[in-house]
Amino acid sequence: QVQLVESGGGLVQPGGSLRLSCATSGIFFGVNAWGWYRQAPGKERELVARATSIGSTNYADSVKGRFIISRDSTKNMVYLQMNSLKVEDTAVYYCNVVTMGVNYWGQGTQVTVSS
Repeated sequence: QVQLVESGGGLVQPGGSLRLSCATSGIFFGVNAWGWYRQAPGKERELVARATSIGSTNYADSVKGRFIISRDSTKNMVYLQMNSLKVEDTAVYYCNVVTMGVNYWGQGTQVTVSS
């Protein structure tokens, strides 16, 4: 079965950086799309960054210029580099992968930005 496990979350001060990692397993037929979503308490889950096998990349306006999504297919890893973090970035971050037309989600990792 397909499994996604996020890591790298934690407490960081405003202006700091953090790199989230998503280890994937059970994927044998290619990945069509991959991305990161986040959800803060009392708010809807929102798109943070998403990329496709076609080569397109999309970022939420709130993170453009600060976050970078990447993927290492040889290591089955998806990353989210987060720079210049703000308090409003505080949320649970989820990894998402689409393979064989099916969406898969990780369990999430908490990112807290506070001084």
